[in-house]
Amino acid sequence: MGESSREGAGGAGSLPGVSYVMPVLNEAPYVRAAVERLLAQDYAGPYDITLAVGPSNDGTEDVLEQLSREYPNVRLVPNPVASTSAGLNVAIRASSFPIVIRVDAHSLLPPEYTRIAVETLQRTGADNVGGLMDARGTTPFEKAVARAYRSRIGLGGTQHHVGGKEGPAQTAYLGSFRRDRLEAVGLFDEEVRRGQDWELNRRLRAAGGTVWFTPELVVTYQPRSSIRSLVNQFFATGMWRGELVRRFPSANSLRYFAPPVLVVLLAASSIVGLLGLAGLIIGAPLGWLTLAFIVPVLYLLFVVVAALIIGSRDGFAAMLRFIVVVPTIHVSWGVGFIGGFLELSHDLHSRSGR
Repeated sequence: MGESSREGAGGAGSLPGVSYVMPVLNEAPYVRAAVERLLAQDYAGPYDITLAVGPSNDGTEDVLEQLSREYPNVRLVPNPVASTSAGLNVAIRASSFPIVIRVDAHSLLPPEYTRIAVETLQRTGADNVGGLMDARGTTPFEKAVARAYRSRIGLGGTQHHVGGKEGPAQTAYLGSFRRDRLEAVGLFDEEVRRGQDWELNRRLRAAGGTVWFTPELVVTYQPRSSIRSLVNQFFATGMWRGELVRRFPSANSLRYFAPPVLVVLLAASSIVGLLGLAGLIIGAPLGWLTLAFIVPVLYLLFVVVAALIIGSRDGFAAMLRFIVVVPTIHVSWGVGFIGGFLELSHDLHSRSGR
């Protein structure tokens, strides 16, 4: 970083410098668009962009090398651990401006994002400011996933998914941080591979700081494009949420327990119903147990009605996929949560992968 950039980080009346940090792993289709949105910000202060690059196998590193050649402000640093938390910390330590803005390769920041974030930090005195994750898809499947993200039936209706009033919040999407506050609490916990934002914001609040939500910050999020990637995403997210609930039992919303409770109910009622069906076949007096099938049937009807009311807004093809997407999110998240809470997965303590 040149001396002129450093001068812009201090000085009375000058805008504080901004360091964008982004962990990148297997994001070849998305990362260029995400970086170019940073380069197009209307913020007048100095900035730099640091990308923490994990060992990818989809050509991501080639894309990033090209970006760093095209744009001098784009710096690449290695992230051999390949986790999000480790990558964020590597990028934060490699940068130096007083405002740190976290970016995700699936997120497209509007031109005014940085300006609003810095203004909000200065106006509120908050440690961290975040906004709305506005999921938008292009294919019918992506549109169905995006609609599930933006509806209460899909992800529970948190502020950063469905919106709300400006004010203090438990956590924030992405995050624009004051570097000194971020460093004071020890950066991201590298033992936490998912839910690291929530865990960091918990420490900021415990230290007397404020996490602030503003609906003025709207970030376009590009959702997963296949069932397999969606399952992997939500299983891992649920697993780490289960681990965080186990670690910090008093700091969690009741909505986190809805998916695992649903999974237990669906599994138990299906097993009981199958026992009743077997009883009917062999003539045993167990036929009444088939009434247990009412639970999965009611859940399926609930999803279908939601698809007709909510999923149909994106067209018939997206509506049909919504019927598949919602149970995929719920069940993957719920099964992962149970595994994480009971510490059934070695991935909780593995330092490889993301």
